[in-house]
Amino acid sequence: MTSKIDDPYKVIGVKPDATDAEIKKAYRALAKELHPDINPGNAKNDERFKKVSAAYNFLRDPEKRRRFDAGEIDATGAEVPPREFYRDYAGSGQANRYQTTGDFDDLSDIFARAFGGRAGMGGGRYDSAGGMRMQMPGGDVQYNLEISFLGAVNGTKYPVKTPDGHSLEISIPAGIEHGQTLRLAGRGQPGFNGGPPGDALVHVGVAPHPHFERDGADILLDLPISIDEAVLGGTVSVPTIAGRVKLRIPAGSSGGRVMRLKGKGVSAKGRKAGNQLVTLRIVLPDHIDADLKSAIENWHKAHPYDARKGWKGER
Repeated sequence: MTSKIDDPYKVIGVKPDATDAEIKKAYRALAKELHPDINPGNAKNDERFKKVSAAYNFLRDPEKRRRFDAGEIDATGAEVPPREFYRDYAGSGQANRYQTTGDFDDLSDIFARAFGGRAGMGGGRYDSAGGMRMQMPGGDVQYNLEISFLGAVNGTKYPVKTPDGHSLEISIPAGIEHGQTLRLAGRGQPGFNGGPPGDALVHVGVAPHPHFERDGADILLDLPISIDEAVLGGTVSVPTIAGRVKLRIPAGSSGGRVMRLKGKGVSAKGRKAGNQLVTLRIVLPDHIDADLKSAIENWHKAHPYDARKGWKGER
């Protein structure tokens, strides 16, 4: 049995009335600090990053956040039963008639504590005494699975083992989105009296990435460049979801300029591949030395210009 999942607001470090923008800002700051790509080999940071990602995934789902705030679900997304109903049902003298799924972070735990079922009956078969035994389908197994951002956009496989010892490999199709559900036919609870087994419903959550964002089939990336690369141009190495590529920056590129890497976005089956949109962000050196300051001052005296000419930001 795993420990109770923490309050997602506390994990992210925001108040319950925080805006979506405030939650995203707090998450991105933590992701840059804790992401395994930035801190390889740090098991403590890895564990905290998983909790932060899970909390952010939970809070960025408007419906889950609303229901959690209303006390309808817990931090795992599991239903919180009405207290009166539980007391009445539990007091009926029927053993093991009501059981919560509990908290989980392990796929085997999830299969072991599967919940849900499908109403309805199939055909019947007779026992040796001539009585009819009703066939019923098995219950569906439901669980949450969090995958990495790159695993979602590129596709991946997750091998798991069920409580009865059988191996199960979950194939994640390329391009799957946060909140989608995969149905694994016949992987649920066994049927009753020869009825068909239920299905496994995999609710997929996608962990955010510290650098990439997704907009439909397009991948968004902010790329830091130096002041000399902006003025003089040059070729730089840029990460994509499929590996690093070279990008030529034209001379005289302003901060905020968007460069397109055609076909370097999400490529899902049956859909046209998206693009990667790279937004240039000019980053000044940590220290402005005398040479740089003097060069800019002299250039400014000889070439004065108004960077905000025609700008509509002030009314």
